[in-house]
Amino acid sequence: MKETTKSIFEGLFARYPALEACRTDIASAYDILCASYRAGGKLLVCGNGGSASDADHIVGELLKKFKRHRDIPSAVRTALAAQGEEGAALAAQLEGSLPAVSLSAQGAILTAFANDVGWEPAFAQQVLGLGRPGDVLLAISTSGNSRNCVAAARVARACGLKVVSLTGEGGGCLASLADAAVRVPARETYQVQESHLPIYHALCAMLEEELF
Repeated sequence: MKETTKSIFEGLFARYPALEACRTDIASAYDILCASYRAGGKLLVCGNGGSASDADHIVGELLKKFKRHRDIPSAVRTALAAQGEEGAALAAQLEGSLPAVSLSAQGAILTAFANDVGWEPAFAQQVLGLGRPGDVLLAISTSGNSRNCVAAARVARACGLKVVSLTGEGGGCLASLADAAVRVPARETYQVQESHLPIYHALCAMLEEELF
């Protein structure tokens, strides 16, 4: 881990001392995510309600610049430049990206599968279709017991994905299925969600610093 990445990590606990209880698990989550991206993997994220919004938020931070400039792959820049002025201008507008998909945002497949089969396995179906060995599933649930997130984690493990969970302090069923279970020290839903945001912001910033 670079010194600048460590600084972001330590800054999280300086600003939010209560999260010290999660230090080891947050570090493990970062290691899993970083290793996956270095190997060409991607991140799948799922959650319900406010956690669905968090899933979308995380993907938005990863697919484009978060805090610093990101170069696009040189091969892509060269290929666009070969298309002339318009291609070169487009290349200048693009930002380096970390592949991530919010399963919560896929309205067509979610509603189709929920209508035809059921809501509980709807995220799991997406993991089956999109997940590949070496990818990571981030399952966000304040209780840790959201059935559709638990089903997604089960399928992720069966398909060779790593699982990171982001929950309240109990951890619920997701804790036993996760390779890194981040359990924030709160039980009230809104308080759990308030703690989730600085954690995933720190993880996104750390990944950007390390990989770009």
